[in-house]
This record gives sequence, C-alpha cells and structure tokens, in this order.
Amino acid sequence: MNLIEESFQTKEEKNKKTAIRIVLAAIILVVVIIIGIVSYMAYIKGQELKVSLDGNANNDVKKMLVFENGTVYAPIKKIASYLGYNSYNGEYFEKSESNSKCYVESENEVANFELNSKKIYKLDLNARAENYEYVYSKEAVKAIGGELYASADAIEKAFNVSFQYNEDRNTVQIFTLPYLVNFYNPYVLNWGYVGISEEFANQKAILKNMLVVTNNNKRVGVLDTEGKSILEVKYSNITYLSSVGEGGDFLVEDNGKVGVMSKNRETKIQLIYDSIELLDLDAGLYVAKKDNKYGVLDFRGKVIIYIENDEIGVDISRFKENGIKNKYILAENLIPARKDRKWGLYDTKGNLLVDYQYDSLGYTATSSRNALSLLVIPDYNVIVACKDKKYTLLNSIGEELFSGPVADDIYMTIDGGEKHYYIRANDQEMDAEEYLNQIDVNPRAYEQNSTTRPQTNQQQTEENDNEQNNDEQNSGEEQNNNEQNNNEQNGEEQNNDGENQGNQDFQEVNDQEQGQE
Repeated sequence: MNLIEESFQTKEEKNKKTAIRIVLAAIILVVVIIIGIVSYMAYIKGQELKVSLDGNANNDVKKMLVFENGTVYAPIKKIASYLGYNSYNGEYFEKSESNSKCYVESENEVANFELNSKKIYKLDLNARAENYEYVYSKEAVKAIGGELYASADAIEKAFNVSFQYNEDRNTVQIFTLPYLVNFYNPYVLNWGYVGISEEFANQKAILKNMLVVTNNNKRVGVLDTEGKSILEVKYSNITYLSSVGEGGDFLVEDNGKVGVMSKNRETKIQLIYDSIELLDLDAGLYVAKKDNKYGVLDFRGKVIIYIENDEIGVDISRFKENGIKNKYILAENLIPARKDRKWGLYDTKGNLLVDYQYDSLGYTATSSRNALSLLVIPDYNVIVACKDKKYTLLNSIGEELFSGPVADDIYMTIDGGEKHYYIRANDQEMDAEEYLNQIDVNPRAYEQNSTTRPQTNQQQTEENDNEQNNDEQNSGEEQNNNEQNNNEQNGEEQNNDGENQGNQDFQEVNDQEQGQE
C-alpha cells in the first residue's frame, strides 16, 4: 500500500466516524425530544381536572362543574341523579314550576334551594314531625346558563355527601353516604360491634368522621372513624343532631330519659327529660317535655319557657296551603303555647308577649265557599287568632291589629296559583292585604331565606358565665310573672270595649276603601 492509498483510507475512516457521530447525535436529539413531549403530555395530563365519584372516575360530573375564584359549583338538578336523588322545579311543600327554586328528593330526605339564598330547607321523610330544618351554605345559589348552581359545601349539606376539591392537585372527590356506610361497616364489625346505626339521621355523622354504632346488647355509642370512643356504647338510643353545635351534637337516651351531649363528651342538657326536639336552629332552642308538660330550653339547657304548658307549637297539618315550615315559630318571632285550654305567645327570648287568652290560633275553613284554612299571612308576618268565636290578627310582637277579635272569618283563597287573603266582618268582606296596608302594616323587609346566619341564643349564652346565666334566669321568672299579672289586670278593661272599637276600626277602613273605589 502506497502513501496515497493510506491517506485515502484514513480520510474515509474519519468520514465514517463523523457520520456515526452525527447519527448518534440525531438519535439522542430525537430521544430527548420524545422524552420532552412525553413529559409535557404527562404534565398537561397531571394538570387536567380529575373527578371521581365513590372512587371511580366520572367524566359526566367533571363536565358539569364550574370553577369561580377557587369555589366549585355544580348544577343542582343535573348532579342530583348521580348522587341518588330526584330533582324538580319549585318547592316540595308548595308545588310550582318556578325556575328560581328547585328541590331534590331521596327516599329519606328532601332539600329545597332558592336562587340567591344561602339557606337550604331540609325535611326528614322518616321523621314523624312535619318541621323543616335548615342549613346555611357559604355561597348563595346562583344561576348559570339558565340553571341553578350550588357551591360544593351546599352540595355536601343538601345531598349528604363528602365533596372535596384539592386545588393543588386539581382533583375533586365525591363520596355518597351509602358508599361511606358500606366502606366503614367492615371496620365496625372488626372492632366487635354489630354495625353502623341504620337510622338515616345517625348515618350523617360519618360526614363528620364519626360513627354511631350498636353492640350485641343493643346498646348504642359513638366512635371516630379510627375506632376510638367518643360516647361509650352504653345508651339505649342516640340520635345525631347534624345541624346543632360545632360538627353536630347527640340526643342521648337512657332509662326513658333524654339529654344532649357534644362530641367532646360534654353534657349540654342533663338526661332528665321525656323528649327533646329541635325548635329552631337560629334561635338556638329546643322543645322539651317532662311529666307530660312542655317548655323551651336553649342549646345549653337553660330554661327559656317554663315546662308547664300543655302544648308548644301549632298543628300545621291543618294549614297545608299556608306553606308553614316550622310549627314552633310563627311570624319569625312568636312561639305559641297552650295552657288550660288557652293560647299565649312568647318571643324567642322567652318573654311572654300575649297572655293565655285565645281559644285557638288560625282559622279553619268549614264553609262550602272557596275558602282555605289560614294561620299566617306571611308577607306581613301576622297570624290569625280566635277568641269567643271571633277572629283577629296579631303582628310579630303580639299586638292586635284590630282593637279586639271582631272578624267572622279570616281566610285564604288560591286563584290561578296566586294566594289571596280576606277578612269578613259585619257581612262585609275586604282584602286583608289592602287592610294591612291601610293601617300601615308594611310587608316585611326581612328576607325569608336569609343569607346571613344570625347569632343564636346558644352563642349569646356562651358569652356569659354560669353565675350570670342563673341571675338572668331568676330575673326572667320575675319578669314573666309580672308580665302575666299586668296582662291579667289589663285584660278585663280591654275586653269590655274591645269588640265595639274593633268593629268601628274595621268599618272605618272599609268605608275608606270603598270611597276610594
């Protein structure tokens, strides 16, 4: 091989090595690009919203969610079927096709929503009482694209689900109550108990990481979801009060007596009563029964209305068309109480506003004309009361709007879906709302579905120490006795000329209205 051939061969080998390097570099570049693309796609996929329902991915629910400033909203009626509920327009207790209201219904419970409201009314279909309870959401119901949407916490409270949004991970996890019951039941069995309580109210405790359980001796107690004791398994019955207290309290029963305990084992109300029922959440009150008499307690057990009444609250089943949600509080302030066959009225602070003088509350329609029974004229916060077979109207502080019971009938009609209220006296009839406007009783300014939760009696009570509470209670006894004595002294004077003056007042307003016509 000569020098020229050696030089050519060396050059050829160099070219091959260069080509190999170029190919390797290209391959490496392609691999890097592929890795980059895969990584980018993985990153994008990781940033994509993931929604699961009862542990399974659910793209249908994912598509319906709306995010605004870190808050998740869901269309109430669309998501209902995925959570085990049926949905309808209007209200459960007053059927309509209103698009500004809707309700959802399961076999156990109904929840009512209203546009621009944070207040959600709920009715336990398993309970004997017809009283509605309510909860508050952080955000009001809003309309998006012509549909009603509720925030995640409203969905949680209305549908009894766990709805968790992790903004960092961009995940939404929803667990329904039946799924959680089935999930925790095996753990409860392994801990040596018969199972989780089958009562719907008690199963809601799971949403607050608590389990109401029973043992082989049919005793009931409360555990946390790790199996640690909250209330010992020794009571004959326990009912979870989901809307009361911080995270709910427990109505505890043993030896035929009931009381209230917190999840911190604090006895809020001693086990000395025959029954306790929630009167109103915002007022922070219970109705208590003892020795066949009724009274009112606050959430700490302080007596607000003495347990000496034959009845607290009105039978609202007689006034179904009136749309009354709470039989214990009328006109948003009045607590009806019956004693010795007479009705009186207290306010939510326990002050006796109207002495026990009325024969009945409400008007019961018995005639053949198109009249319906009436207890409350809601937009004016006035109630109907009867004495000596004559009727009157009382405002929300118990004042009579006639000078005495003078009307023969005060009733309601429904025409074309609209409610109308009428007063009949002295063979004359007039529109009750026109009458109320004439005497300057203005429609209430208070929003029925309040968006601001007021301070409860419980919260006010907790600001005072026990000594101050005792002083207030003693003072309250004297005040109620004085009010009752004053009312009795004044009652005879008012009764003497009340009916005549009432007829005169009604006649004057009626004449004025006819003159305007």
